[in-house]
Amino acid sequence: MDADHRFAASLTWTGNRGSGTSGVRAYGRDHVLSVDGKPDLRASAARVFHGDLDRWNPEEQLIGSLTSCHLLSYLYVAVQHGIVVESYEDSATGVLTTTPDGGGRFTEVVLRPVVTISAGDAALAERLHADANRLCFIASSVNFPVRHEPTTILADDPAS
Repeated sequence: MDADHRFAASLTWTGNRGSGTSGVRAYGRDHVLSVDGKPDLRASAARVFHGDLDRWNPEEQLIGSLTSCHLLSYLYVAVQHGIVVESYEDSATGVLTTTPDGGGRFTEVVLRPVVTISAGDAALAERLHADANRLCFIASSVNFPVRHEPTTILADDPAS
């Protein structure tokens, strides 16, 4: 069943320091992302690009979207295959390669999910990350590899 779903967000730039974009360092990169009915997301550029370290940057948002989407897709396929997930954590990283003209692109993101299961086959639980990647809307939308280095822990295994 194919269906279109629409999502919306609003952005307000809050970085005008009084002289607009009169120079590269004259303006702040701060902005606010808003979605109706949800808390605002205070965002900026990454510190290396003159942004505010205390705010989310687009690169972190992209990695966060990928790991969140993978989690949700993984939980879905786990249920379908009788894998009972008790906990799930991820420490994801991404590589952004810049170009001399000021542009750049992500060349890969690596997800490192640590999944604790209480029922089901551990080897199958690890293989299901490929299915989750295929089903993840965000991973299917990017033009760079999203790799997985999963760890599966058995909840009742004293060695874990």
